Amino acid sequence: MSDMWKSVAAPIHKAGVPFVVGGVLVTFLAAFAWKPLAAALALVTLWIIYFFRDPDRVVPTRTGLVVSPADGMVQLIVPAVPPPELEMGDRPLTRISIFLNVFNVHVNRVPVGGTVERARYKPGLFLNAALDKASDDNERMSVRVRVPDGREVAFVQIAGLVARRILYDIKDGDAVRTGQRYGLIRFGSRCDVYLPDGVAPLVCVGQTTIGGESVLADLESGETAREGETR
Repeated sequence: MSDMWKSVAAPIHKAGVPFVVGGVLVTFLAAFAWKPLAAALALVTLWIIYFFRDPDRVVPTRTGLVVSPADGMVQLIVPAVPPPELEMGDRPLTRISIFLNVFNVHVNRVPVGGTVERARYKPGLFLNAALDKASDDNERMSVRVRVPDGREVAFVQIAGLVARRILYDIKDGDAVRTGQRYGLIRFGSRCDVYLPDGVAPLVCVGQTTIGGESVLADLESGETAREGETR
C-alpha cells in the first residue's frame, strides 16, 4: 500500500506545473458558472497531476547495465539502423522499442552512464508511436552515449499521435549517469534503445518496464537473448 501511495503521490515534474495551475484556475472559475462542468474539470486536473508525476527510482548501479529509459511495454525488438543524425553508420543494431501509454510515468531516464557524444533534435510527424515507421518519421530527440569501455549506446525519444512536445535537458559533452532524469514527452510516446554489436537484450516483447530500474541489457554479459511467453 505504501509503494502504491508513493507512486500516486509522487512529486510533479516542473514541466507539468503550468498545466496543473491552469487546470486548478479553470476548475475554480467553472465552479461559479456550472458545477457539473467544474466537477469534470477537476477530474481532468487530477489526471494531469497524475500524468506529470515524477517518482524516485532505485537504479541498479553496476557498470555495464543498460536500464529502461521509460515506463511502458516492450513493443519491438528488431535490428534497425540508428537515426542518421547520430552518425552511427548504416549497419543495423538491436533496437528495443518501449511504448508509453497516457497512464505511464513520462519522465525519461538515461539508460547507461557515459559521455554524450551527440544529441540531436529532429522535427517530424506525429504518427501512432506503436507503428514501426514512427522511429523514422516522427518528431524525435536522439542521443548517442559513449560508455567507459568505448562502446556506444543510443536512445531516442519519439513523439506519438497524442504527444506533441518532447522536452529534454541533455547536450553534447555532458557526463551522464545511469538512470538520471533527462527529459519528458507529452502525452503518449515511445523510447528506442540501440545496443552495441554483440549485446543481447534481456527483456522480451510484451514485458512491462520501469524507467531507471528495469535492466534491458548487460554490456558485460555474454548471455544470449532471452525468450518469454505469456502465462
